[in-house]
Amino acid sequence: MTAYSELSGHFGRIAALSNAVGILQWDSDVMMPKGAAETRADSMALLHVLRHGLVTDPRIGDWLAGAEGDASLGTWEQANLREIRRVWTVETALPADLVEASSKAISACEMRWRQARADADFAGLLPYLTEVLNLQRQIGRAKGEKLGLSPYDALLNDYEPGGHSARIDALFDDLAAFLPGFTQEAMAVQAHRPALEPLEGPFATEAQRALGLRLMAALGYDFERGRLDISTHPFCGGADNDVRITTRYDEADFTKALMGVLHETGHALYEQGRPQGYLNQPVGAARGMSVHESQSLLMEMQACRSRQFLAYAAPLMREAFGGSGPAWEAEAMWRRYTRVEPGFIRVDADEVTYPAHVILRYRLEKALIAGEMTLADLPSAWNDGMKALLGVAVPDDRRGCLQDIHWSSGGWGYFPTYTLGAMTAAQIFDAACRAEPGILPGIGRGDFAPLVGWLRANIHGKGSLLSTDDLLTEATGRPLDAAVFKAHLRRRYLEEA
Repeated sequence: MTAYSELSGHFGRIAALSNAVGILQWDSDVMMPKGAAETRADSMALLHVLRHGLVTDPRIGDWLAGAEGDASLGTWEQANLREIRRVWTVETALPADLVEASSKAISACEMRWRQARADADFAGLLPYLTEVLNLQRQIGRAKGEKLGLSPYDALLNDYEPGGHSARIDALFDDLAAFLPGFTQEAMAVQAHRPALEPLEGPFATEAQRALGLRLMAALGYDFERGRLDISTHPFCGGADNDVRITTRYDEADFTKALMGVLHETGHALYEQGRPQGYLNQPVGAARGMSVHESQSLLMEMQACRSRQFLAYAAPLMREAFGGSGPAWEAEAMWRRYTRVEPGFIRVDADEVTYPAHVILRYRLEKALIAGEMTLADLPSAWNDGMKALLGVAVPDDRRGCLQDIHWSSGGWGYFPTYTLGAMTAAQIFDAACRAEPGILPGIGRGDFAPLVGWLRANIHGKGSLLSTDDLLTEATGRPLDAAVFKAHLRRRYLEEA
């Protein structure tokens, strides 16, 4: 066997193990009885250690040395070697006992978070989250020493390969200066419209689920390779060719869960569209979380809050819930789904105020990793930041610093990818619509094939063949440019309004 075939076979086994971890994690979040938590934590920790052992196998260095000199390898194989070396370099920075300790701490913290969130009990979560944070700091330092990065940038690199906080600081400081004034402009425009009539519920969970499934099918979700379930925090997970999504329902308001389903469907379409020939190789993986979040936000914000989509979807909503009257008309639905109103909950936030939620979390997690603030100070710092950035007073920790699972699940360095993703989504959707004039008319008919086809060719099917900047430049003609996102906001909330 050649060095490259040894590597590809080895990483195929790693992918199979990662798939098993993905399904067990999905089960933990969706179906697992509470009494199984400790046993599951031990199983997950062992699997993470086994995976770490495979990724840090000392033979990989020799195989890479042999394969990187093989002139017969094609473009995809060469890119795969680049990605294998990147993964191997990062993973060899961590000792196995740190991987095991982190996995166990995360499992315990995730389970405690579910109860703490329900009870608005930050004090009950604090010791669990403290252990997770301490271990994440150790992981960040170990990876940072290996990569020549700060601990925070080393953690960020797991979600945004090649990303740096200095660049994010500049982008986010610019947005933080732009958004407050723009928010006031958008709210002033909508204040001149007649008040929206309420949608009278209740809206049965089963009816919400049926509508979500119908729209998932319209977007192109493959139900032969996935499913829709309920969880405390919506997510997309599972395994290769088994891409599962979740949402949460509120029988007093169907609009939130529906957009949550469409958001997670965007993630799932990306996963289902990755290159099948390299699905079990690093080069076939999604190109980082800013691109992944761009695909969910492209579907939810760019496509499914458009007038075209809501003209198609409004009759389906009326049919699903037996609605009638002006509140159920397409224009009213568009106004409802583009209403700007600062609130407490990130996943329910409108497109304009959403970035402020992310900027706050980014600034807080950077300070926590750096040791510039303590976890005990998190609730007050969170509440002060929400007041400063969004002008809202947080009533309790359930709607404050306990609302997201990310920190409890070890996702330190993840949050900035949401707003990077929103900016990327605007740029990709703009390029797609310019390249394929049939996209918006298709969305108006419930035909997403033109859009998904373009995404398959230009984003999904590329896997990790290119760097994030190169992928975006090849697809849109330029690297990430905040001006496109700002232009989209102005067009939707000031000009089209």
